Amino acid sequence: MSDHFDVVIIGAGAAGLMCAAVAGQRGQRVVLLDHASRLAEKIRISGGGRCNFTNSGATWQQFLSANPAFCRSALSAYTPEDFLALVRSHGIAWHEKHKGQLFCDDSSEQIIDMLVAECEKGGVKRRMQVTVSAIGQENGRFTVQTQAGKVSADNLVIATGGMAIPQLGATDFGLKTARQFGLKIIEPRPALVPLTFDPQSWRPFAELSGLAVPVRLETGEGKRRGVFDEDLLFTHRGLSGPGILQISSYWEPDTPIRIDLLPGRRLAQELVQRKKGSRQSLGHVLSEIWPRRLAENWLHDRGMPAAQRLADTADKPLMQLADSAQPWTLTPSGTVGYKKAEVMRGGVDTRELDQKSMQARKVPGLYFIGEVVDVTGWLGGYNFQWAWASAVACGRALSA
Repeated sequence: MSDHFDVVIIGAGAAGLMCAAVAGQRGQRVVLLDHASRLAEKIRISGGGRCNFTNSGATWQQFLSANPAFCRSALSAYTPEDFLALVRSHGIAWHEKHKGQLFCDDSSEQIIDMLVAECEKGGVKRRMQVTVSAIGQENGRFTVQTQAGKVSADNLVIATGGMAIPQLGATDFGLKTARQFGLKIIEPRPALVPLTFDPQSWRPFAELSGLAVPVRLETGEGKRRGVFDEDLLFTHRGLSGPGILQISSYWEPDTPIRIDLLPGRRLAQELVQRKKGSRQSLGHVLSEIWPRRLAENWLHDRGMPAAQRLADTADKPLMQLADSAQPWTLTPSGTVGYKKAEVMRGGVDTRELDQKSMQARKVPGLYFIGEVVDVTGWLGGYNFQWAWASAVACGRALSA
């Protein structure tokens, strides 16, 4: 294999496929390389196999970055409605679920088939199971050496994603390539990921594993503060569920998270008011407010008998009980890591890239798109929207 193209794209995931389709349809000779045997595995497993392909409410404000305004241009130029128009043009039925999340009615494979069809429309060459061993520059062109030979092109696009879900083939290839060309990296780490706690301190709560409750979660301060109203899920090792995945992207090691276990209500006030004339036990009253398992666990952990009558309990311990839950403040020991993370936070420093084209400022012809860039969206289709938007910005720039 020894070929010359206008564009070589490494990574046949969401961003790579979209960029290839756009550039190809605008007259560029494009080849798409990937080391996997099947393309777009993250699309395939997304949304329980139905692909949460975007979020109708996506704006730049739902994304984290060391340079927050960077993603604004691309996300404004290619919106969720733009991607939805493409979905409709392929006759893919879809529906909206919780908080603007859009899913296929049928299967994630429909999104993959759509992207492949768009690539074919642009004459894109696809080469799977191709391992890149070296990248260089010769006579003003980029060269990509693989086990099957060498490919060269005027432009090189890195769309290899981050390190989340390594069992699907995720690696640090994109970060290594950025470093090779002298680009700065914002420290990568798992995001949208369950949090873990010290086994000894978590032991009282491990028995709640499998229990989900609606909560308000907070962490950080000022511009680094994250607040979400979502469900929390207890696990044997710590906390998971949509709310925890969201807050994990904002959480910094050795700092606490704050959990309101009764959002929108004042537990202290309710308990004191219900004391008057009540013959009910503490356990019974709390079980009307929380799931029974949580109510009994909370009382036991604080040394308060569940059978004790509410009317016989002094106001002070009731206030202390309420204060312990609003908020429940605790410090995670870490996360479960990339294996269970939905995405990688951090990546190529956006100050190294042009926000309208995704081109490296120091290296003309070199582009980075998608998850490998330091732009991380909320849970719920936002990261796919960044993949589409950054890919389209790059694809258009390649053929400008």
